[in-house]
Amino acid sequence: MTDGPIDPGTVHADPLDQFRAWFADARDAGVHEPEAMVLSTASPDGVPSARVVLMRGADADGFRFFTNYESRKGRDLAANPRACATFHWHPPGRQVRIEGTVGRLPREESERYFAARPRGHQVGAWASRQGAVIAGREALEAAYADAAHRFQGGPVPLPGYWGGYVLRPDAVEFWEARTDRLHDRVMYLRAGDGWSRSRLSP
Repeated sequence: MTDGPIDPGTVHADPLDQFRAWFADARDAGVHEPEAMVLSTASPDGVPSARVVLMRGADADGFRFFTNYESRKGRDLAANPRACATFHWHPPGRQVRIEGTVGRLPREESERYFAARPRGHQVGAWASRQGAVIAGREALEAAYADAAHRFQGGPVPLPGYWGGYVLRPDAVEFWEARTDRLHDRVMYLRAGDGWSRSRLSP
């Protein structure tokens, strides 16, 4: 990647390499939680919803995140396994948008990730039925205390309703802010075993 304006001829041939370069730039620029991304899903009848989740890895297989399978996004993905993830980093004034299919990660990978989480986060996964209506904060804290007591003195196992997903990109767009709203946009589209690249109008 060059230091000048992005263009199909100056970006990396593989969008993952381009993403890694920009992610490193965002981290070096002091962006708070550069791994935060807006994950957008849709219900079977096309009702969209979006929320911020944390990317927990990006490689040739795709972009990983973990959540409650029974949450709204989990239900959306079970019925309509496509999603869009958007990263926005300011500074340096860049955005990456990823569209593709989503699948669950193997149970063993979810177990490894869960075991590496802080213990309080592990207990919290047992206490929270993400997105379900509850009576109040006291009910949540009681559920947390119950889970903490249940697993006291031993490891906290991975709940059956919690685990990881991988977003496998079919399209990746890189956006960089420029003066007078004449922003640079480069779109990668999957083409066989590789990727095509084109410039989009701002």
